[in-house]
Amino acid sequence: MTPADLSLTVQHAVRRAVDDGALRVEVPPAVRVEKARPGGVGEYASSVALSLARPAGRPALDVASVLKERLDGAAGILAVDITGPGFLNFTLRPGGGADVVAAVRAAGPSYGRGDALAGEGFLFEPAAEARAQVVVGCLVGLLAGQGGTAGVGAGGERPHVHPGTYDAEALGTDAARWRLLRAAPHDRPLDGPPLLVRHERNPLFRVQYAHSRARRLLVNGAQLGVLPDHGTDVDHPLVGLLRDHPDVLLAAARHRAPDRVARHLEAVADALLGFQHTVLPLGDEKPSVAHRSRLALAEAAGTVLAGGLSVLGISAPDRI
Repeated sequence: MTPADLSLTVQHAVRRAVDDGALRVEVPPAVRVEKARPGGVGEYASSVALSLARPAGRPALDVASVLKERLDGAAGILAVDITGPGFLNFTLRPGGGADVVAAVRAAGPSYGRGDALAGEGFLFEPAAEARAQVVVGCLVGLLAGQGGTAGVGAGGERPHVHPGTYDAEALGTDAARWRLLRAAPHDRPLDGPPLLVRHERNPLFRVQYAHSRARRLLVNGAQLGVLPDHGTDVDHPLVGLLRDHPDVLLAAARHRAPDRVARHLEAVADALLGFQHTVLPLGDEKPSVAHRSRLALAEAAGTVLAGGLSVLGISAPDRI
């Protein structure tokens, strides 16, 4: 179950409670779910019961109990716990990620975009310094990708950005942008020349190379008669990284931290490069359902890499 799926499940529980007469509230257009805090209960949490308590005219704990009754046993949810003043905490059923792969394949490179910030407006002060311009431009895209209305204008927010030159002429657009966005905005930007080295020690090369490998696996798979099919779960850490991608994009937007996207892409690339050799049949091995499912997972990883690079304004080449 993806965070988007969980959000819809909780929203449907609210609707059922309203239809049953258990709650007298307007059904929210969207329900926010977030990663549970470290040391907390479950994997995800929602404050929907707290937000509905006042319009319902009931304590948040009562609202949470009403929703819990309608969420217990829901597909993909192992346990629902009520914590604190009325938070709903969710433990998901373990699985190999067919649902995540399906979600990525359905959404394409837009996987991870959402509406958590819908109705919120964000304005940034026009920046004169080169790195600040790049960071602000990326933040505008991140916030818009989560449903917010974002732009640049006088009197807006001014993120703290350590200065840095944008040298596309010497580094090329991709390396010039990665250099400025990979480090946290308040930190010094990366050195440029190492980003031109075509070696896996170079994180930018590694991410772009991993994307190209995903694309190549699809070509090689077709030649072997293996087409991607997400019908079967695959147990691999790559699944969790893909599941986390929407949360990473939302956190990057909220915390004004495009570097979080870059770091996440590095983790996805590393996992994919370690996984790639198990995807297709080797030697006399016959193509199987497992190969098709692994290929679908690799394809989904490539899609996430392409989408994440696009958020950073960086290309995702099919061949390197």
